[in-house]
Amino acid sequence: MIVLLPPSEGKATPRRGAPLDLRSLSFPDLTPARERVLDALVALCRDEPARAAEVLGLGPTQAEAVTRNATLREAPTTRADRLYTGVLYDALDLATLDVAARRRAARWLLVTSGLFGFVRPGDRVPAYRLSGDVTLPGLGGVARHWSQHLGAAVEEAAGRGLVVDLRSSSYAAFWRPDREWAPRVATVRVLHEHQGTRKVVSHFNKATKGRLVRSLLEEGATPSSPARLAEVLRDLGWTVEVPETDDRRPTQLDVVVSEV
Repeated sequence: MIVLLPPSEGKATPRRGAPLDLRSLSFPDLTPARERVLDALVALCRDEPARAAEVLGLGPTQAEAVTRNATLREAPTTRADRLYTGVLYDALDLATLDVAARRRAARWLLVTSGLFGFVRPGDRVPAYRLSGDVTLPGLGGVARHWSQHLGAAVEEAAGRGLVVDLRSSSYAAFWRPDREWAPRVATVRVLHEHQGTRKVVSHFNKATKGRLVRSLLEEGATPSSPARLAEVLRDLGWTVEVPETDDRRPTQLDVVVSEV
């Protein structure tokens, strides 16, 4: 089983650490694709900082993000499980898991990255700013670029197991399961129920997904299908519904919560 996570916009900024070595990252076959994105991003931020801010969707108070991007090849790195912050990662709280659960995290978790494609928790990367919906000069759309390269990485990581896809919409385009993969992919929608009404709320969505992954890592179960995943989550105390799904598409699980 693998779990595909979105990155976080917020990231820790390492002060010390070895510089980036793309060859040391998981999925070394992605190195040429990573080089292309890195080259395009660094060149834009180094040579045209004002344009870079516009392309990256940054405001006037975020100039430091452009500066950091311009020096990514020399910047200090840290483990990905320390880099990504925000609601989902705070709820997941990988650092407080026991040893067995952290080992599962190292095997199961893939963070989707606009710069690196996929990274595992132990991969060392610098703080960067590059959203999945950006179009870089000389490269084109970041999502389109990665959609041409990540299929083999998913196949390598998942093997014959289940793919639990928790990515946000802007990162879902990086890899879309075809009809062959669809029966082995489960997506999760979090619904906040209040006074008989259900709706999607961003904060509940992110926090719940973090807690859900944490519970799977602690339990250590490896469900082989979306239906079995729903059963495991119910056994762990979650309220899970499975709407009817076209068998050509991934199975959507609705997780219903009343509080974070």
